[in-house]
Amino acid sequence: MRVTKALATFSALAAVTLAGCSSNASEASTETTTPAAEETTAAAGAVTIEDNRGTVQIPADPKSIVITDNRLFEPAAKWGVKLSAAPIGLLPAGSVYTEEKDLVDLGMHFEPNLEALVAAQPDLVINGQRFQKQYDDIKKLVPDAALVDIDIREGQPFDEELRRQITLAGKIFQKEADAEAMIKDFDASIERVKKAYDGKATVMGVITAKGTLNYSAPSNGRSLGPLFDIFGFKPALNVEGSSDHKGDDISVETMAQANPDIVLVMDRDASLAARKGEEIKPAKAIIDESEALANVSAVKNQKIVYMPVNTYLDESIITYTKFFNDIAEMLEKK
Repeated sequence: MRVTKALATFSALAAVTLAGCSSNASEASTETTTPAAEETTAAAGAVTIEDNRGTVQIPADPKSIVITDNRLFEPAAKWGVKLSAAPIGLLPAGSVYTEEKDLVDLGMHFEPNLEALVAAQPDLVINGQRFQKQYDDIKKLVPDAALVDIDIREGQPFDEELRRQITLAGKIFQKEADAEAMIKDFDASIERVKKAYDGKATVMGVITAKGTLNYSAPSNGRSLGPLFDIFGFKPALNVEGSSDHKGDDISVETMAQANPDIVLVMDRDASLAARKGEEIKPAKAIIDESEALANVSAVKNQKIVYMPVNTYLDESIITYTKFFNDIAEMLEKK
């Protein structure tokens, strides 16, 4: 009897103890898993990317988006991305963002208004191009925002960098399929030029700025120079140049003596003038009126291709795709 009673008592105590442990475990479980569950819910749909500086987590549904890299304005507009702030002076003419009355202006890169950025309370900032030097200041001013740097990197193949940038942008905005389509069009335009170019015709890059013709050296700069590497163009003149976006000061007579078969032109002033509604002498008129260039092979045979008018402000993969197709069309003419 004593043994039976003792066993009964032990069983009762064990049951109470186990119940208590179960209750405590349940409470502990609730206390430890609830915050984690909330974090998982908050992170649902978020995207992690590797930008130029490391790993960045992009919020799933950013409420306030800022872009300073003008290579991304046109793709973002095509994807319906709503911006809360941008350097309005760098928006190309015709951009849908110029019609946004509530768009906060960050000023120009040489005199930025970063206080306006703080007022926009961004949770996503894609910074780059002319605003590259402001990265650290932006990081300090909006530390809670996802700050992304997917700018074109120096020293890397330009075409590969355009592909990389738009791929990451597509991931950020969950437009991967659209980004892939842009890359497919870009690749097709490159193949079209390569197929049409005979490898013998000499090519020269020219930049017009404030009514003057400036030489764009092969492999240098950010507009025409990289094309010599992408397409294997044979330079008509191979003078060492700089990365100056206005081109280099080589006399028109020297350029004429090189007698290029093909001339590629960026009108630096055209996009700025179009943006401000100003009148300027277009690059075509400058070249047509140049006596020194009158007998140049490219001029006589009309083998001159001008970059799209907004190129200086809109250097997106879309702009280069159009330009490359224009080059191909010229080369394909018999």
